[in-house]
Amino acid sequence: MGRSFTQRFLPRRDVLAAVGALVLMLTLGSIFNAGGVFFEPSTHTDTWHQNAAMGVLACGLTIVILTGGIDLAVGSVVALCAVVFALLILKRDPPLTGWLAIPLSLLVGIGAGAISGSLIAFARIQPFVATLALMAAARGAAKWLTDGVKVQKFPYPPLIEALNTKIPIGPLAVSIHIPIFLAIAACTLILLRTQVLGVRIYAIGGNEQAAHYSGIPVRRVKLLAYAICGLCSGIAGVMFCALERQGNPDGGVGYELTAIAMVVIGGTSLAGGRGGILLTLLGCLTIGYLRKILDLNSVGTPQQLMITGAIIVIAVLAQGIRRRDKSA
Repeated sequence: MGRSFTQRFLPRRDVLAAVGALVLMLTLGSIFNAGGVFFEPSTHTDTWHQNAAMGVLACGLTIVILTGGIDLAVGSVVALCAVVFALLILKRDPPLTGWLAIPLSLLVGIGAGAISGSLIAFARIQPFVATLALMAAARGAAKWLTDGVKVQKFPYPPLIEALNTKIPIGPLAVSIHIPIFLAIAACTLILLRTQVLGVRIYAIGGNEQAAHYSGIPVRRVKLLAYAICGLCSGIAGVMFCALERQGNPDGGVGYELTAIAMVVIGGTSLAGGRGGILLTLLGCLTIGYLRKILDLNSVGTPQQLMITGAIIVIAVLAQGIRRRDKSA
């Protein structure tokens, strides 16, 4: 009997580890509850809201990491797409009609991802080097378009307000960013579990040479993977622009670190071929609650970055231990 998708790509040990990490965060929140603030329902809706755009970014990175690659440019691409979106609706007089600014901004993200994918798939440049170069180029483009200053305008256009709509659910008001994030996660899940492209992504991450010999168009799949990651970066850029009500060319710094931490802490292997979006969702919640707990207890940004870096190292070490145990 062949093993199911979950048994092959979401091993029980990885799921238990991801769930355990989330339970640990919730336990820490209960202990360090900032005078009971952690137990308020608004704390949890705020946690989801504040991490929705980062979660979209993590969805795109999950696809790339499953191929055995990495994308260090996502933070800069977020800033570039946010700037483009802000210029189209905040600086254009009159503002761009309707919602056309959104697809145009997303095209910028797709284009940036396609450039990375082309360099990796066809020029055979290492993902680290190619995306590092695009990180610098995208950041430079964002600064060039804005002369290095934030794009702001008041009063805010209706589109900005629409993208910050609150949806009433019982006594709570839930940000529209949360269903957007869940919709992107659902689309990613469908892609990876039910589509031919998803099967090919796992195959390439598992063994690229074997995938090539089996007839999978490896270069094309890699190009598509990075383009999809660029699309997710574009969506996140629009969400961040709406959330901050400005286009900041200096924004997005360190976002790639947080998004990678979400993917890795969930259990998706940096070596590729193993993991999935459900694990990333658990990782998003784990990192999201960690950040919320640190904020509630007045832990500064530098310390938060150091803790995030340490979590990535611990998660990678844990993955290595699990692989060694499996092969032993």
